[in-house]
Amino acid sequence: MSSDLVELTEESHDIFIDMPYADDRNFTGKPVYNKARVLLHKDAEIKLQKAIEQAKNIGLKFIIYDAYRPPKAQFIFWEHSPNPDFLANPHKRGSPHSRGVAVDVGLADIVTGQPLEMGTPFDSFLPESWHANYNVSIEAQKNRLILAGIMLNAGFDNYSHEWWHYQFFNTYEYPLLEDDRLGVIE
Repeated sequence: MSSDLVELTEESHDIFIDMPYADDRNFTGKPVYNKARVLLHKDAEIKLQKAIEQAKNIGLKFIIYDAYRPPKAQFIFWEHSPNPDFLANPHKRGSPHSRGVAVDVGLADIVTGQPLEMGTPFDSFLPESWHANYNVSIEAQKNRLILAGIMLNAGFDNYSHEWWHYQFFNTYEYPLLEDDRLGVIE
């Protein structure tokens, strides 16, 4: 286990956790993780905590879809769908997720728990998932901008092809990490 990774829970960080990779609600159609656990590099956790506080101040709460991703999970994803527009090639530099400095997030109303409209589901491999795609509702465009503003202000960079993906600007300065707490299914 990597000592650089810290676990975030719904209780410890006042977030919602909805990890489709721990069940079959993902693009592979099967569970990839044995457990729905949110792990982040300790540096990323500090920045995400800042984002969580900003969201809370405007009546919103984060939904975490994915965070740290073991390198072997990235290989499973790549073997299933080798699409460099949506997945980092694990044969090259690997994924920012596998370094613990990327997080896939959405926002929900803090009172009702209802997710905000973002125009596409999480992990949709369609052009409508791109930040600059305006073929989604005005409400979804506004919500994406709110999410981007919060995350950018907290110190994260966005990935232009996925409204949900945020990572460090200097992501590749962090090493790939091996941690088995998610229990990747092979």
